[in-house]
Amino acid sequence: MQVERAVDAYLRHITIERGLSTHTVGAYRRDLEVYRAWLADVGVDDTAAISGSIVSRFIADRSALVPPPAATSLARLQSSVRGLHRFLVREGIAPEDPTGRLRPPKTPQRLPKALTIDQVEALLAAPSPDEPMGIRDRALLELLYATGARVSEAIGLDVDDLSHGEVLRLRGKGAKERIVPIGSYARSAVDAYLTRVRPDLAAKGRATARLFLGARGAPLSRQSAWLIIRQAADTAQITADVSPHTLRHSFATHLLQGGADVRVVQELLGHASVATTQIYTHVSVDALRDIYATSHPRAR
Repeated sequence: MQVERAVDAYLRHITIERGLSTHTVGAYRRDLEVYRAWLADVGVDDTAAISGSIVSRFIADRSALVPPPAATSLARLQSSVRGLHRFLVREGIAPEDPTGRLRPPKTPQRLPKALTIDQVEALLAAPSPDEPMGIRDRALLELLYATGARVSEAIGLDVDDLSHGEVLRLRGKGAKERIVPIGSYARSAVDAYLTRVRPDLAAKGRATARLFLGARGAPLSRQSAWLIIRQAADTAQITADVSPHTLRHSFATHLLQGGADVRVVQELLGHASVATTQIYTHVSVDALRDIYATSHPRAR
């Protein structure tokens, strides 16, 4: 099969059958376009001609770029290529997987960036309670911190997802749904937005079930959500780097510091593996030292 056709078939598979998000599919598409273009440059346009040595040459060429790609980018590229070839084997299009002996690069383990509780409180208090957009922004920020939702999950919420009382239905990666508690502070902020602001915003645009709307009534975008977080950080005079994932990281870190079980935090975050969640335990070293000091008979 031609490489271009194989890539198209694989992208359709992960979009339709696996239900991966638009953002994830876009990342795979970019990686595989780099792979397809490189194969074309070396004269390979059919998947039957791709061997393990060719794949290794491709990875070596990408690693030799100046400046070199980040280890995480290279690892994602390898994952995209490996996923393509495994798909071709499963579908009977290729007899064997040329990436079978490919080893991913070691990526440095980075600790999540979390705010202190005082910083979070300052961030949540930053939007003006007297302005419609401030009420909306406060609702978004409170919900992100109360639930640990990804920004994409929060802006993808429909009003009906709040109809379960004290819990919220989130749709995560791979279209997987999970139910998380919302908390009284976030619920109050969201109710204020629903009552005082959203009806006017909805009247400005086309009918939509989305919970969070922009100034013109359209569903709030990822970029707008990022700007809301960034503006709140500036208003709160938080000098630490604040990203769209900061409140999610803070949510997990503060739960673990408060004594929550890592398996519970895994469920709340929607992580497929507890290994992903365990990285947050490294952030809570001080809490572990305190427990050790007060519990072990030989600690002092």
